[in-house]
Amino acid sequence: MQDRQTFYYRLALYVIGFLLFCEWLRPLEEISETNDTRIFFLYAGFCFFLSFLQVPWWISVPLKGLGLAFILDGMYIAERIFSPEWFSVLYDQTVFNFEMMLSQEWWQMTPLFRSLLFLILLWLMSYLLYYWFVIARRMFFFVVLTLVFITVTDTFTTYEADWAIIRTFILGMAALGVSSFSREMDREEIPFKDFRRANVWILPLIGIILLSSAIGYAAPKLSPQWPDPLPYLQSATGGEGGSGTVRKVGYGEDDSSLGGSFVQDDTPMFRATVDGDRYWRIESKDTYTGKGWEDTLAEPVDTVNPSSIPFETFTNAVESEEQSALVQMTEDAPFRKLVYPYGITGLVEYPEQYNLAVHENTGEMDTIYNGSEAKMNTYVLNYDYPSFEYNQLREADGEDPEEIQDHYLQLPDNLPNRVRNLASQIVEGEDNRYDRAKAVESYFAANGFEYSTTDVAVPRDNQDYVDQFLFESQVGYCDNYSTSMVVLLRSEGIPARWVKGFTGGERLGAEENPFAENEVQNVYEVTSANAHSWVEVYFPEIGWVPFEPTQGFSNNADFYTDIEQDTETEESDAREQETTPEEGAGNPQEMEEEENSSDSAALEGTSSEQNGMWGWIILFVLVILAAVLVFLMRYRLLAFFYIRRLRQTNKEDTFEKAYAFLLKALHHKGLKRKQDQTLREYAEEVDRRYQSNEMRRLTNHYERLLYGGGDSMKRWPEVTELWENLIKRTLS
Repeated sequence: MQDRQTFYYRLALYVIGFLLFCEWLRPLEEISETNDTRIFFLYAGFCFFLSFLQVPWWISVPLKGLGLAFILDGMYIAERIFSPEWFSVLYDQTVFNFEMMLSQEWWQMTPLFRSLLFLILLWLMSYLLYYWFVIARRMFFFVVLTLVFITVTDTFTTYEADWAIIRTFILGMAALGVSSFSREMDREEIPFKDFRRANVWILPLIGIILLSSAIGYAAPKLSPQWPDPLPYLQSATGGEGGSGTVRKVGYGEDDSSLGGSFVQDDTPMFRATVDGDRYWRIESKDTYTGKGWEDTLAEPVDTVNPSSIPFETFTNAVESEEQSALVQMTEDAPFRKLVYPYGITGLVEYPEQYNLAVHENTGEMDTIYNGSEAKMNTYVLNYDYPSFEYNQLREADGEDPEEIQDHYLQLPDNLPNRVRNLASQIVEGEDNRYDRAKAVESYFAANGFEYSTTDVAVPRDNQDYVDQFLFESQVGYCDNYSTSMVVLLRSEGIPARWVKGFTGGERLGAEENPFAENEVQNVYEVTSANAHSWVEVYFPEIGWVPFEPTQGFSNNADFYTDIEQDTETEESDAREQETTPEEGAGNPQEMEEEENSSDSAALEGTSSEQNGMWGWIILFVLVILAAVLVFLMRYRLLAFFYIRRLRQTNKEDTFEKAYAFLLKALHHKGLKRKQDQTLREYAEEVDRRYQSNEMRRLTNHYERLLYGGGDSMKRWPEVTELWENLIKRTLS
């Protein structure tokens, strides 16, 4: 009888402990990248149950380990469980993530490994809470810690903890009461079988808990004294900006008031099967108000058939490659609009009875079903992926159309003069539109601006949003950077517009596109956290070209240098320099005749001998010039060669040679590797220079290949894409 009653008290304490611990798991979907916490609740309950039963460790450890393995297999690993391939994936993931932890690149840790660590934490907590609640019977600290965690989470995130506070109060009071009662029994050495009137003590405890909870719930409460604690703390510590709210990251349509912090939200929006990393465009806006953006051009055309979309961002003068993409929206995606890469021409597969309302000026495309807006869940689109040539952009100096000038040079009348003055200083010395735009794009990285989604100021009532970011806070996220770049460019008479959409997302692997015959493409998952804004700049006879000013982001648009055009230009310049007289008189033909005549008289040779001699001289000069040009262009030519090799083959030695060539190219451009510098340290230095993480990612692939433990060959498209991006950026 005594053992049974002791069991009931232990069970009551442990159940209360488990329910309190569940309050730590509930906010995870709101404050972290966890999309579904049910599996964690189940695993925590399983571990708590085994701990309570006090199963021997040689039984409980394998059981908990099996549960952990089944969870990881169901969530992340496609191979058959416990097969050699399954263990190989787990080993590769573990090695890679330990490398990331040792290099302190926590953000590179994979979802599988993060889930593994969290499941191990649940495993450990099941034992610790059993010890605190059942063995030591000292749970006051954990109850207080739970209350603090809930209140802080409610205050500084979007998690609503109203009912969580009530639940925690009831559970905490019950735990403290039962624990106090149990300790009192032990201290007085009263056996449970002799304590026949326990109900006399337990019933008042239940009554006090229920009564105090009801009074606390029903009693009048003061309204919040701080509208939002983050702006309050910013002002209290000297931060700039007025009041604001902490919002949740994601795509939204109202951009009239920008600024303020937000919390991450990794809810999947859509999955894209596509050739490479792409920016997914939704719309642009034209009018800057000083506080945010408004759309004055959003007049949709008549509803059109999705197979042919009347929207272009660039002209036929831009080189492009026809590609296709499969887009699959998730249930959580809230918007009824088309997401698309640059160069979209039309949909080739889409649900019947769907049409599009296309806003030709902004690119916004509403999906229409039977006359009403409705989400299009799955569609396949064709698009012409553009490649912009550097010289073509630099030589684009025509006059902008009147319509472009009217809408995309607009600025508010009260824009502070120091913003215009700064724009003039940034572009000073640049003689073409492209270099001016690049100067503004790179200004932020060179002047100490920081990327952050927290502690982001909101401009005061009489303060301009861009002015506040440029001259006061210098801390913000994509909206701050992109809006500032548009305003700076417009201040210099360069048409630009603000664009919204999503970045490429996280690459999940590669699979065959069911709508493209025998075509294997990359699969990317795009979440709400990938919502982004960037800049488009107008170039006459070319169109709109994307730019990426935000710190930590890299422009994934394709830019290249026409090697043949450069070679022809340099040859032409060299020939002109060779044949131009010092005095500047006469044409090349006359000068050649005069030189021939002079040489003929001096050498007393025949005209045929003279012509033969000059033929050999000209041939010799051309060979020397060609050799010089090849030497000067050797890095670009070799880059072109390696790009073709990487695209055509996936051999290990090709990657090794390409990586070695990349190191030489970086050294040639001034990024010299020190003798005692490891590859990882050198990669970090390169990434700091280019404001990206691509060199570190490529180096990780190289090291795994070098030491024979990696899966780089399985991820060949990603390796090729990283190498191409780096070599283009290095040689541009």
